[in-house]
Amino acid sequence: MSIILRLDRVMADRKISLNELSEKVGVANVNLSKLKTGKVSAIRFSTLNAICRVLKCQPGDILEYTDDDDEE
Repeated sequence: MSIILRLDRVMADRKISLNELSEKVGVANVNLSKLKTGKVSAIRFSTLNAICRVLKCQPGDILEYTDDDDEE
């Protein structure tokens, strides 16, 4: 099981920078950068809620599930 973060793609679609998203969401730039690059193991629902509110998207637009069995 793998969860892939697609925050970078949604940000590009919305033409919003990391700094702008950080200000609007109220989360440190460093933490959003880790989310954007997929270098996190968890995300708070409050953070996900704020990101979705600002980007006007659904959690499924940011998070994608892939089944590792499909790759074998």
